[in-house]
Amino acid sequence: MTRIRQQAEKVGVKFSDSTVTGVDFKSNPFKIKTGSKEILGDVVIIATGASALWLGLDSETKLKGKGVSACATCDGYFFKDKDVCLVGGGDVAIEDALFMTKLANKVFVINRRDELRATHILQQRALSNPKIEFVWWSVVKEILGDSHVTGIKIENVKDGKISEIPCNAIFITIGHKPNTEIFRGQVKINSNGFIEKVTKSQTNVEGVFVAGDVFDYEYRQAITAAGSGAQAAIDAIRYLESKKD
Repeated sequence: MTRIRQQAEKVGVKFSDSTVTGVDFKSNPFKIKTGSKEILGDVVIIATGASALWLGLDSETKLKGKGVSACATCDGYFFKDKDVCLVGGGDVAIEDALFMTKLANKVFVINRRDELRATHILQQRALSNPKIEFVWWSVVKEILGDSHVTGIKIENVKDGKISEIPCNAIFITIGHKPNTEIFRGQVKINSNGFIEKVTKSQTNVEGVFVAGDVFDYEYRQAITAAGSGAQAAIDAIRYLESKKD
């Protein structure tokens, strides 16, 4: 990241290491507020991303990057031929569980109910996969391990029984929250909180563009986010050039 920043600075990019507290896209130039400072711009590219939802356990925080992950497609290869656990029951969770069956020895799916929210076809594939074992009516109470994950402690929500599952990794796949709060009322945001594009990378506000996971709720990969960033930059340049005519 340091080298990328240095390269950008060489061509005149200015960085402001501050937190954006508010925006005003009602008129151009657009206003970006960072505390007591206000930055003006003829175009804006929103690339604030989306944050993974976590369980909120102290042990989870302690072992992040040491077997605790929110992205099976990113980190799954580190656990080839190992036993892993996965929390969730939606499309992303089941897709990740099926993905991990290609790598892991065993995949335990922890779900707080006895049914899944995933689409029927994904459910069929997962329920018939011999590498996947579903642990119903259960929630994770603690992630075990000191320097790395060695297992999880779960509680049955119906009878309160506590048990442990040995594993080498746990993937938390209970969803993502797009970082869009400061843009509410400024650009169009869908019911799940993701910014909507109108055409190419432009939002419903002319001159305001979007890139990455803040709009992309499907792929959520670094490479697709980087690609959409390049698209937004090109669209922004073309927009500025069109205003010179």
